[in-house]
Order: sequence, then C-alpha cells, then structure tokens
Amino acid sequence: MASIGVNELLFLLQGLKWTIALAAIGFAGGGLFGLGVALSRVSTHAVLWRAGAAYIAVFQGTPLLMQLFVVYYGIGLLGVNVDAWIAVAIAFTLHASAFLGEIWRGGIQSVPKGQTEAGKALGLHYVSRMKDVILPQALKISLPATIGFLVQLVKGTSLAAIVGFVELSRAGQIVSNQTFRPLMVFAIIGAIYFALCWPLSLWGASMERRLAKSAR
Repeated sequence: MASIGVNELLFLLQGLKWTIALAAIGFAGGGLFGLGVALSRVSTHAVLWRAGAAYIAVFQGTPLLMQLFVVYYGIGLLGVNVDAWIAVAIAFTLHASAFLGEIWRGGIQSVPKGQTEAGKALGLHYVSRMKDVILPQALKISLPATIGFLVQLVKGTSLAAIVGFVELSRAGQIVSNQTFRPLMVFAIIGAIYFALCWPLSLWGASMERRLAKSAR
C-alpha cells in the first residue's frame, strides 16, 4: 500500500485546476446564453417563448450525465474528432444556460411592472429598458439563486470523468488506484470541494439576507 506523497497531491491539484476551469467556462458561457434564454421566456413573441420553454424543458428534464454522453458521442457521429475538454465545456455551457435562464426569467418577472411602464413613459426602447432598468434589478434579485447554482455546477463537474476528462474526482480515482488508499484520497477531495463550495454558499446566504432586509 503506497503512501500519498507530494506527487499525488500535485496531481490532485492539477485536477482541481481543470475543475475550476470547467466550472468557470460553463458558468460564463451559460450566463451568456442563459440571458438569451431568459429574454426569450419573457418575450411576447410566441415562437421565442415556446423555443425558450422547450430548451429549458430538455436540459432541465434530462440528467447532466446523459447530456455529456450526447454531446461527446453525438459530435463524434457527425465525423468531427472533438477533444474531451471541448465536449464537456459545450455540455456544461448548454446545461448552465438552461438553469440560469430560468433563474433569471424569474428575476425579470419579479421586477414590478411599474418599472417597465415608467421606462415606456420616458420613451425608452426595449433594449434600453432591459439594459438600464429591468436587468440590473432582476440580476440583483436572482443573485442568491445564481450563486447556489454555481455551487451545484462546481460539484457537477465530477461527472465529466465519464467521457475521459480528468478533473478533481477523476484525478482522485487515479490516485486511489495507485495508492490503494481510497478513504484518505477521497477525504482530501471532499475537503477540497468543501473549501471551494462552502464560501460560495455563505456568500449566497449573505446576499439572500441582505435582499430580505432591503425588501422590508
């Protein structure tokens, strides 16, 4: 039974680097596309509304694990040789955009309608009303839920190992197989995930309390 030395710890940190990178790309890309999904969900155009609703239904109604499989092997069936890193980045972006789009849709609809009416009365067109009036308030309202989803996304990166992507959990499996110390290895991994997610959870709870106080 081998010991867990510096090399093994460095390998785990290498996996941690890819976990953080994947979560960051999925969250940033999901935020960009999620904003479009949220706007389609509050649109008065039936086609846009239905397209947004269908998109959310598909990605919220299917497991992330299945989405990773479909993206990775589906792109391969099209004759495109795609690296696992690109495939999981695309899958996490699509997954995050559906959830963030629905979170932000709720935030937009939580903004009092009087804000929209005031913007119209001032002669602001749609883009200006959304950019300067509605979205800043909606994103502030949605911030606790957005942070909560980011925590789930960080933990969800562990599923990327299914297509051969070596992130923190997969790195832990490799080290565990080499050292035959699964309990110790996964205790370290759990501590790393906790160190990543707990501050985010505290931040989200703090933001929720601040919003509750300001609403009184």
